[in-house]
Amino acid sequence: MKINKILFYASTGLLTLLILFSVSMYLFNNEEISKAFSSLGFPTYIIYPLAFAKISGLIALWFFQKKTIVEWAYAGFFFNFVLAFFAHYMIGDGEQMGALLALVFLIISYVYTQKIK
Repeated sequence: MKINKILFYASTGLLTLLILFSVSMYLFNNEEISKAFSSLGFPTYIIYPLAFAKISGLIALWFFQKKTIVEWAYAGFFFNFVLAFFAHYMIGDGEQMGALLALVFLIISYVYTQKIK
């Protein structure tokens, strides 16, 4: 049981760090992120709502006990990371590894959250 908790907290912690880095880039380096979103073909007005959604998802993962809300947070992150991976892959900018790494951490976190609850 102890190894399950260690793997859960380690993977969720690393996932949290990746997401917080992403959100900080969205908020504090907006000009560069706007260029990146434009090159991917995404509208730039979605940057701030996406940052808010990521912060809300992290709050749900760490602090909510209701299973439905946590499941929705995992689902939102899953779709975000999968779509980010394919967006970067399709334009060939080589930036898809961050999304892939986040997806791996997300899957490990999800599997072990099921085992410890």
